[in-house]
Amino acid sequence: MRSLKIMSMLSGLVLAAGALLTAHPAAADGPNGPTPPAEFTSDWHDPVTAAPPVETPGTRSCEVTLAAARFRDFTPYQGEYSPPKECGTRWNKVVLRLEGSVKGRQYDRLGYLTVGGVEILRTSTPQPSPDGISWSVEKDVTRYRDTLSRPQPVEMLIGNVVNETYTGVLDVRVTLTFHTAQGRVKPAAGTPDRVIPLTGATLTTPRNTERVLAEVYATGSGGGCEEYWYLTVPDAAPYSCRAGDGPHREVRVSVDGRLAGIAAPFPTVWTGGWSNPFLWYVTAGPRAFDVQPIVYDLTPFAALLNDGRAHRVEVTVAGVPAGQAGWSTPTNVLLWQDEGSRVVTGGLDHHRETAPRNSSDYTPGTADSLHRLDTEAGHRLTVAGHLNTSHGRVATTVDRTVAHSSTHRWGEGENPDAFTARWTDRETVTSGRTVTRADRTYTMDGETTVGAGDRLRTVLTLGDHADIGVLRDGRRLSRSRLDHTYTGDATYTTGVPRDQRHAVGTTRERYRLYGSDGCHDRSLTTVQGTLTQDLRRC
Repeated sequence: MRSLKIMSMLSGLVLAAGALLTAHPAAADGPNGPTPPAEFTSDWHDPVTAAPPVETPGTRSCEVTLAAARFRDFTPYQGEYSPPKECGTRWNKVVLRLEGSVKGRQYDRLGYLTVGGVEILRTSTPQPSPDGISWSVEKDVTRYRDTLSRPQPVEMLIGNVVNETYTGVLDVRVTLTFHTAQGRVKPAAGTPDRVIPLTGATLTTPRNTERVLAEVYATGSGGGCEEYWYLTVPDAAPYSCRAGDGPHREVRVSVDGRLAGIAAPFPTVWTGGWSNPFLWYVTAGPRAFDVQPIVYDLTPFAALLNDGRAHRVEVTVAGVPAGQAGWSTPTNVLLWQDEGSRVVTGGLDHHRETAPRNSSDYTPGTADSLHRLDTEAGHRLTVAGHLNTSHGRVATTVDRTVAHSSTHRWGEGENPDAFTARWTDRETVTSGRTVTRADRTYTMDGETTVGAGDRLRTVLTLGDHADIGVLRDGRRLSRSRLDHTYTGDATYTTGVPRDQRHAVGTTRERYRLYGSDGCHDRSLTTVQGTLTQDLRRC
């Protein structure tokens, strides 16, 4: 089992850096889809997701090609972008769309796309069938209006390896579609005035900044143990992936050496993960094609940043062993400016941090029991500050608590290998009379075993849940709830050529999003790579 896991970790998720993945073929009609084959064949349904499409206003639109490339190595695509003159700069929505195709044999790959140095997309790729697949990704990029409003250099890379064994060339085209504001359709509200990529570790903001957000596209990948950071164990335990402090990870932002933000990273499982690509051929795990950034509200530090000087802003991942590679944290800083002030003053009023908890209790296995690692971790940070704006004094308090609870069990040779975990990330932001609460929960429950005839079986359930509410003066303005669940069960014969694996697998995905803006509820089922069920409940 250990050798299989190492093979998976060397799957080539290469860092060359929210989205919707859709398939080109039509989905099955209703609950009675096509009859699946007895086992996987040389072709399967194109990747598809139950997530909702990006909503657009139906007004006049213009399309611009942002990048077009065939990735076969680590040479980035470089080009130039100019906003479409026909659609002006009064946009209601800007939608990015990536269309890709690949055939043959290839690992999953991780890629990025930047415009003017601002990362606007981070995505990974599906693994192809011998006959080839096509897929597409959509993402709402309206918040990058500042960057997209003027000509910019473009860079894109999906690092790839093509040789006699790995033959899949990634053929990719990316476009932007600008939907105009017309009549009752207003320009997008609430977008930042400036978007600054964090290059190096210094940041200089405009002196009239009144709101600061940082978004961090944090990914653990690269083919090593940090791709499976949640499975690492302390050095004393007999397991192939070790980390001195165990599996807990926390993505932190600091300003001038002082902790300014904490967050739980999402436990992304890429399309070669858990030693079993047959789990992911049609239905990828949550966020595998939608590498959403972690967002931090740094407004309590705005007064300090507004002094006109360069400040040190750093992003780190706590828990990674010293000198260990595998994490990437590209960061954008989003700024809102006070049009009525040349300089916004204020101060940092309160900073309180609890001592981080992180304990991993290892119980050795015996002839009758598995090795076991129980981990409990947590951390809380509260920061408050005020700003003297042209519309009055505004106080902002950010309170955020992260927690991690997991149990890892494994046998000799890491067969079986089982893991159950729950991560929570709870945040409350109070700005003046408005309170925003976000409760995020990520779950994982799975096991991989190798049985008779070298049959490897993986059963895995993943969950991405969020409950977000906005109140003003105690009255609810909006609320949304996300329940995104993936369940897979796949088996194949290891150590043999692809056409002798006799693989079977069933996956189910349900994406429920409901609240003030309506409801989306869609479920997909696949059997042996065939989409057998597509249900919509809203």
